[in-house]
Amino acid sequence: MRTASLRRTCAALAAVTSLALAATACGGTTKEDVSNEGGAAASAGKADPDAATRKGLTVGFLPKQVNNPYFTSADKGGEKAVKELGSTFKEVGPTSATDTAGQVSYVNTLTQQQVDAMAVSAQDPGALCTALKQAMRNDIKVVTYDSDTKPDCRNAFVSQASAEDLGRTEVQLLAEQIGYKGEIAILSAAQTATNQNTWIEFMKDELKDPKYREMKLVEVAYGNDDAQQSFQQTQGLLQEHPNLKGIISPTTVGIKAAAQYLSGSKYKGKVKLTGLGTPNDMRKYVKNGTVEAFELWDPAKLGELAARTAIALASGQITGQEGETFTAGAMGEYTIGKDGVINLGKPTVFNAGNIDRFDF
Repeated sequence: MRTASLRRTCAALAAVTSLALAATACGGTTKEDVSNEGGAAASAGKADPDAATRKGLTVGFLPKQVNNPYFTSADKGGEKAVKELGSTFKEVGPTSATDTAGQVSYVNTLTQQQVDAMAVSAQDPGALCTALKQAMRNDIKVVTYDSDTKPDCRNAFVSQASAEDLGRTEVQLLAEQIGYKGEIAILSAAQTATNQNTWIEFMKDELKDPKYREMKLVEVAYGNDDAQQSFQQTQGLLQEHPNLKGIISPTTVGIKAAAQYLSGSKYKGKVKLTGLGTPNDMRKYVKNGTVEAFELWDPAKLGELAARTAIALASGQITGQEGETFTAGAMGEYTIGKDGVINLGKPTVFNAGNIDRFDF
């Protein structure tokens, strides 16, 4: 339990170091360094899964950008969960998605205000480290969601979905639409994009299942997450492969550009398109029959899980160590994975029946 004296000391320390923290990025810190500094490893303690859920906490949410529809949806999910659990929610953050210095400043502000926990979507994996470690030294629990920092700089990371789930489910979605038969292609982002390449490897592995024996991946094209290039790549795929039955585009820029091309071409409704997109980008293409179904995670559920994780940490029910489990209300039980990662679950599929329920 923090005493009033300790709170005053911590607040004073945070105020003195605020400017320095804003200008400092996290270097090559090890888990031993964090332990010596009194960070996550030192303050974790032992989890008590039977501990009562604390009420009257204050949980701060710091998205990459406020007034962004995606983060508005995520943080509303967080706010709902925090209030249901009897605690206070507050949201702060920059108006620009590239204002890293602003994010650091907001972390410091939340630390000075002595919130009990904070959920942060990091703009930069390292720039927030020093400020987040300062928060943890002040006994504030730190959860990252949507976008992670370094593992030593937070207690847990709530990830949208596993790479395997994203890769395999996109193949499954397209296969259902083309009757498990025909040539398919992938329209990716940059050829060097680590996450895209990981998803594509899982797609290729999924295609090895005998049930896809009549499907053939004929090409992986790259639109470099540029709308015009992705549009042109879609056109090129259809010219090069006249028997193409479907396209998977695991990038929001790519799938929107591909849908734009298909919707104005003779291929509309004939060549199926799926992948990762946002409802607001894809709504008109679903409604005009260009796209049957695509997927992404539900940001409201992501925010809810981040909030429930933060309160479970602040209540001592979990510490962020691999193998710990906790119940996130009606969302069910979750197990913490390697490096404190918690996967939300399988992505949400959007189609004509549900797309109007989402706004991001």
